[in-house]
Amino acid sequence: MSDIGFVGLGIMGRPMSRNLLKAGYSLVVFDVFPGPVAELAEAGAAQAASCAAVAAQADVVITMLPDGPEVETAVLGPAGVLEGARPGSVIVDMSSISPMVSQKVAAACAAKGVEFLDAPVSGGEPKAIDATLAIMVGGKPEVFDRVLPILQKLGSSVTLTGAVGAGNVTKLANQIMVACNIAAMGEALVLATKAGLDPEVVFNAVKGGLAGSTVLNAKAPMVISRNFKPGFRIALHEKDLRNALLAAESMKVSLPFTSLAQQMLIALMNDGKGNLDHSAIVTFIEKMAGIEVQKPQA
Repeated sequence: MSDIGFVGLGIMGRPMSRNLLKAGYSLVVFDVFPGPVAELAEAGAAQAASCAAVAAQADVVITMLPDGPEVETAVLGPAGVLEGARPGSVIVDMSSISPMVSQKVAAACAAKGVEFLDAPVSGGEPKAIDATLAIMVGGKPEVFDRVLPILQKLGSSVTLTGAVGAGNVTKLANQIMVACNIAAMGEALVLATKAGLDPEVVFNAVKGGLAGSTVLNAKAPMVISRNFKPGFRIALHEKDLRNALLAAESMKVSLPFTSLAQQMLIALMNDGKGNLDHSAIVTFIEKMAGIEVQKPQA
């Protein structure tokens, strides 16, 4: 088995690292926060003092970071992954970032003889824990085949979508659909509540029809129970939609619904809700309607 390095032990990276350990891989980890590193060390991972030190000990380095600037710093910056990486090693960036940044990092890696894949994921913390993430990969087919057994320990769906950058374009498409689904669900449940209906009954009535979706099944119960514990934070979803709009602008593609959803997310962040789960998009609609999604009062 390959020796794997993992940089970024946040909400997603921590359970993903644990799943690699459970699969029997030798793992070396680093994060700018010492707490998660100590937690993974207790589970059997080796600790490294920097991103470069991780790469020096690994054949494959996985990065899972908030956005493009953090990826550039972790991979290309001082004491970064590329500084410690050996020619022929592979960097798999599983962060959700701009495809243009993925291509920039890939070019820097290629100049040093290091392979690069962008491999963002969908599914949030629950699927990271269960190792059932959907993983969208961009890069060379032969490099994809090399790391596929590793990725299959993290996700139930692993798809090569094209060249470097294609993984993140696919992820941005995914995030557009998720955000617009949640917003539409929020409007529907607010309308039902305002009309005096039980939103749970409405949810159960429609989930088996054409309106049914994985998003609806995952997020409607959270809204109805008022559980906005973050599986995927509003602030991170706003970042994804911002990257989608920037990519769209570069290609002269109009994304009106994406723009509207991003504006909702910015408003929620300004209202102090950036760290809530993205199901809390419904609270923006509730505020405009002057009613909260809830079961009818007896």
